[in-house]
Amino acid sequence: MTDLHGVHVAAMVQNVSLGVDGRLRKQVDSLLSAGCQVSVITRRDDANEPWRNRPGLTLLEYRAPVDGESAAGHVREYAASLMRQAPRLLQLHRRERIDVLQICQPPDLYFPMAELARRLGVVVMLDQRDLMPETVAQRFSSAPARAMQVLHWLERRTQAHVDASLTVNDYLRDRLISSGGAPESIHVVRNGPVLDRLERAHEAPRLPTPPQIRRDFSSVVAWAGKMGRQDRVEDVVRVAERVVHSWGRGDVVFALIGDGECLDELRLMVDELGLRENVWFPGWLDDLDLYRHLAAADVGIDTSLQPEVTPVKAMEYLGVGLPLVAYDVQETRRLAEGAGVLVTPGDTDALARELVGLLDRPMERVRLGRVGRERVRSQLAWERQSEVYLETIAGLAAAGRSVTAGRPQRSPAAARTDRSSGS
Repeated sequence: MTDLHGVHVAAMVQNVSLGVDGRLRKQVDSLLSAGCQVSVITRRDDANEPWRNRPGLTLLEYRAPVDGESAAGHVREYAASLMRQAPRLLQLHRRERIDVLQICQPPDLYFPMAELARRLGVVVMLDQRDLMPETVAQRFSSAPARAMQVLHWLERRTQAHVDASLTVNDYLRDRLISSGGAPESIHVVRNGPVLDRLERAHEAPRLPTPPQIRRDFSSVVAWAGKMGRQDRVEDVVRVAERVVHSWGRGDVVFALIGDGECLDELRLMVDELGLRENVWFPGWLDDLDLYRHLAAADVGIDTSLQPEVTPVKAMEYLGVGLPLVAYDVQETRRLAEGAGVLVTPGDTDALARELVGLLDRPMERVRLGRVGRERVRSQLAWERQSEVYLETIAGLAAAGRSVTAGRPQRSPAAARTDRSSGS
């Protein structure tokens, strides 16, 4: 593992807390294991409690703003967060020099703070998880053209004020390059699951509540994640209606695992369609319980139509050997081709047909599950992806320190090459 003893990495996250941000939690774990000193500026949340006394980790928490419901509400939320984060960043840097500042985005509003950090001698790395223009387009059917132009402008401003970028797939990498990022400074680090948790779940799969699930239903279909509007979870409910009511498959139960802004609407939709007996809402689960639920299911389902999004749920399904049915969009295909069944985007009838077909072919489910499980273990698991993450941090820290010492500035890529070659 890359040695980061003596390196101080600070991370800023806005739209969720550290305790809820699965990607940042994995990054923090990797940094601490590599000997790094880590600080996280995050909204205050009870979910942060397990992290507050971790050796080597400092949390600087601020009062969480009111979550925005409208475009104006989101702007107020982001502005309030920035006003509360900025003084904590300055306080932290005065107390102990930061080597690398990691900005977790969206939103693309941190570039003034990134420029301030660079003037203080801090190397700035962007961790881009989603693209704001695409997310807004999915959430709001008639986003004004002017607003979209502003969002693209913000992307370009961000790339002009950071030293390097991480992102989760090749689609996003291409977009960041088109926004002005240097290709050699943009690295893909996928958000794969942690192998140890997958193994523990696979050894003891269970559906803890309600205990009668397997007595009453012969097949379990699982969906997992945050229930945002862009996730189109309502399509899963439409598939359930087709399977249960149109085709008389009352032996199938759909487990919608997670929570989010659409949860209440989904519950109401389930009641209106008479699906209460066949749609189960277990709520938000920690990683181990989530993987146990998934390992005990028969098929996973994903209904995202976003070609730029790498669905974490798909990697989690594959990691426990769960085949999936999903819409055939770019990044889903790159993950799941050969380990699931993909259908025309938006075609819920086709999704329902393929789902039932897979439920009725247990040997095919086993075959697809083996392909997916091996793909995660050999390529997608966090243990594989974290190597790139830590090497990137090491190169940035080395480049920043050489500048501070008064030596000629090298690019982060050059510093990483020197480090790996032993020069």
